[in-house]
Amino acid sequence: MTDASLSARFEESRPHLRAVAYRMLGSTSETEDAVQETWLRITRADTGAVDNFGGWLTTVITHVCIDMLRARKTRESSAPAMRAEGAAAAFEPTDPEREVLLADAVGSAMMIVLDTLSPAERVAFVLHDLFGLSFEDIGTILGRSAIATRQLASRARRRVQGAGETEKDLPSQREVAQAFMAASRDGNLEAVLALLDPDVILRIDPIAVKAAAANEAKGAPRLVAEVRGAPDVARVFLGSAQAARPALVDGTPGAAWAPGGRPRAIWAFKVEQGRIVEVQVIADPKTIARLEVLLLD
Repeated sequence: MTDASLSARFEESRPHLRAVAYRMLGSTSETEDAVQETWLRITRADTGAVDNFGGWLTTVITHVCIDMLRARKTRESSAPAMRAEGAAAAFEPTDPEREVLLADAVGSAMMIVLDTLSPAERVAFVLHDLFGLSFEDIGTILGRSAIATRQLASRARRRVQGAGETEKDLPSQREVAQAFMAASRDGNLEAVLALLDPDVILRIDPIAVKAAAANEAKGAPRLVAEVRGAPDVARVFLGSAQAARPALVDGTPGAAWAPGGRPRAIWAFKVEQGRIVEVQVIADPKTIARLEVLLLD
């Protein structure tokens, strides 16, 4: 396979690889790292004898994710646990009924539970329940029998289903995100604070920071790369984002400034237990181009 054809086929598979990696890792930044590492690995491999290129790529990125999950577990053994980023990823089930069921099942509690699973349990559950791979194929990736792999997925499934039960009485993540943006536009400080976790983190990319600085004379707020705590985050948002529209960002609740229907700036929210625990403001065109942004009415 020539370098050009290899690159073209990899790009065709990139959305699928990102979906697999995100469900494994629960982190946008780690997902991009995993996809890049997969590309590096396949450029060093002999692809001439590969019959099922898509399946092989799934195997490669799964091994990359396993390595990253194991490294994460090692770090967490000597540091406070980190929760998964985002509540839902863009995945590609082929059965429409399954897509609806999985969309209903995905929530912040599920992501937290996934983050407590062993790497093998997480791989077995994600690849089988979310992507429909057989236990035989997953077992080959994990180096386990099909029976052992089925048991791993079953254990993970029971824990995830239990997580879904804890969320059924909470407001939906989308409702929380939309209520927050509305309160921000209205300048309702009390409502904004009520929707923010006390330890909320706001992360703003360099392009957005520079754009705010350039428009400070026009009333734009002064932005820094990271803001922590509900009062300070609320001050950044109060009265802002007047033209923002509700959106789904890689399947997670958010908002977008999209003049002419083209997203130019994105707000992505991480919601847990009915409150926003993290907000990302993204204005880098290259980053936005890699995201799936669905504008909502």
